[in-house]
Amino acid sequence: MWPLLVCALGALALPTLALADEAAETIDWTTMGMGLFGGLALFLFGMEQMANALKAVAGERMKDILAKLTVNRFMGALTGAFVTAVINSSSVTTVLVVGFISAGLMTLSQSVGVIMGANIGSTVTAQLIAFQVTEAALLMIGVGFTLQFFAKGERARHYGGMLMGLGMVFFGMGVMSEAMAPLRSYQPFLDFMTRLENPLLGILVAAVFTGLIQSSAATTGIAIVMASQGFITLPTGIALAFGANIGTCVTALLAAIGKSREALRAALVHVIFNVAGVAIWVGFIGELSVLVQEISPHHSELTGAERLAAEVPRQLANAHTLFNVANTLIFIGFAGQFARLVEWLVPERPLGEAAVAVRAKYLDDELLTTPSLALDRVRLEILHMGEYVQRMLEHSMPAILSGDKQRLREVELMDNDVDTLHAQILTYLGKISRLSLTERQTGELMGLMEAVNDLENIGDVVETNLVMLGHERIDAGVSISPPTRQVLNGFHQSVTRAVTAAIQAVAQNNELAARSVTTMKQEISRIADSAAIHQAQRLVAQEPKRIPAYTIEVDIIEKLKRIYYFAKRMAKTVEQPLDEAA
Repeated sequence: MWPLLVCALGALALPTLALADEAAETIDWTTMGMGLFGGLALFLFGMEQMANALKAVAGERMKDILAKLTVNRFMGALTGAFVTAVINSSSVTTVLVVGFISAGLMTLSQSVGVIMGANIGSTVTAQLIAFQVTEAALLMIGVGFTLQFFAKGERARHYGGMLMGLGMVFFGMGVMSEAMAPLRSYQPFLDFMTRLENPLLGILVAAVFTGLIQSSAATTGIAIVMASQGFITLPTGIALAFGANIGTCVTALLAAIGKSREALRAALVHVIFNVAGVAIWVGFIGELSVLVQEISPHHSELTGAERLAAEVPRQLANAHTLFNVANTLIFIGFAGQFARLVEWLVPERPLGEAAVAVRAKYLDDELLTTPSLALDRVRLEILHMGEYVQRMLEHSMPAILSGDKQRLREVELMDNDVDTLHAQILTYLGKISRLSLTERQTGELMGLMEAVNDLENIGDVVETNLVMLGHERIDAGVSISPPTRQVLNGFHQSVTRAVTAAIQAVAQNNELAARSVTTMKQEISRIADSAAIHQAQRLVAQEPKRIPAYTIEVDIIEKLKRIYYFAKRMAKTVEQPLDEAA
């Protein structure tokens, strides 16, 4: 990100440098550059620190809040605003929404309200920055550091991280503000700032800058710093905030590259909403300025640049919030139309269009900043992988007992998709393991790793062992009798039911489903014994090729028992932490 940031700042500085004159001799450009870059680094790092701590504290509850409170578009907007304000990332909210749509837990129309509300939640950062309590910045850093490194409780350490991050935001703002102070008397820079009063130019500059650094909050924060020095007027600051709203769409579009249709549609909702909102308001910047001046605090005792410095930061933050709230109220009634528009722009793939290769539906690197949410996505992806394993199991028994080699080959090839998803999940879990995890999250990660390996082992048993027995049946010319098929199919159905429950247990972290699998042990043993007795009776019967048939049938029972063993191991990854907690 930093090379892009340097390029962006350089692009903004070029017009100023081209107009440089003898006044430049009074400015120490090296000191100013170090102050600007160092202050910006502190500002951005503080924002990231604060966001990570917020996600660690509240992240585990955000998924449930989003899932439960999106019953209609208005509740969806409120929920999106609240979740985004808490986790300080509208892009993470959008990624969560895409996952819910993919899992069938939320409709596209409901997601429109959540995405609109996310824009409101993203303005909370600007409101915090506008307080400009730079005098207390070092105190916040000191107190936050003390909590983070000396507190015994994990939650207290996270609160320390939040406070320390917020202090670094304000401290970075102070450093940037002091570094820019000499520019108050540097006419070329002031002339360049005057040109930004053209709203289209201001929107363009802010959109490009935001797109490069992928942080609308950072762009708004820099605008507030410039306003605190009296460099920009309120209309200019509003234009920059508008540009930041458009520039942040780049993040959503980048996140949608290579993802599902649902992800692309959600990103398009974000883009259309933000661009349409700016298009509506760009002609009313003057009126918006007057309105926020009326509702914001006044400092009539000051004049000139000092008054601008005292009033504009809060006015700009209020304009940013008011703009996004108004846009949501204007467009919320058209959520259905938004959904139909993006469905028209991004239609479903034709039914005959084959996918090049299976890929993960729910794993998103955007959520790696919040381990609890990333682990939830692994659970959903295990459910996705489980669908392929269940399909293998469903097709395996008919192919083994009565199918031809082509049907056996089809079952065998299904395991390729299982192996692909298995590799993608393990890679994602590896990325999570490199994060700062709590003890509970580490245990959860290890359990999910065991579960996904067990699920892959089930696919391997079907692909390697059961399919091989089907080939043996065909090569030996063995015909399985109807009574034996009935016995084996009954056993297969019980084992399949156990696998389904085990997948559900892991995907939903469902203790009841997990216990239903482990308590099936006696049932599975009873059915296996009954099947074995049936095979023994067949062995003494006068049937052609009874010895090869007996061997194949007994082996099928053994492989089905092994599949149940892996299903039971999967279920125990859910039960184990619960037992230890008790």
